[in-house]
Amino acid sequence: MSGDEPYAAHDGALLLVLLLACVITVLCLTVHGARRLIRAGRRKESFTARSAALLAWDATIAVYTWGLLHLFFLDDYARAQACRKSVGDELTGYAPSFVPLHFGCRTGDGRVVEAVIPSYLNPALAVLGICSVVLSGLAIAHHTKDTDT
Repeated sequence: MSGDEPYAAHDGALLLVLLLACVITVLCLTVHGARRLIRAGRRKESFTARSAALLAWDATIAVYTWGLLHLFFLDDYARAQACRKSVGDELTGYAPSFVPLHFGCRTGDGRVVEAVIPSYLNPALAVLGICSVVLSGLAIAHHTKDTDT
């Protein structure tokens, strides 16, 4: 954001592309994960690391999509109202970012206060992301061990 555009928000085109990609990915991962679980249930197999990793990534992307939806449905007036509700008349600009998902309201003294994205969203994304990476590592290690023998 340049100094002459203190009230610049998230890029609308990028927000729309990210939102569409996330929705499609969540739908595909949900269907694939459900099919894997149904097949595992029919074969009386245990819950595998691959299935767990798949569902963890699905949950991570779904939570990120939920945050994107908060941004998508707010127009300029609603963003300004949310910021004024959070910081009052001290509002001097916005501080948006996609990673971590954030829409901050900048005040005259340099503070940035979150106004639009729920406070639980980024911590939940961090926990789910760590779980996804760990489960993916376990799935890869298990697969490597199975193919070596």
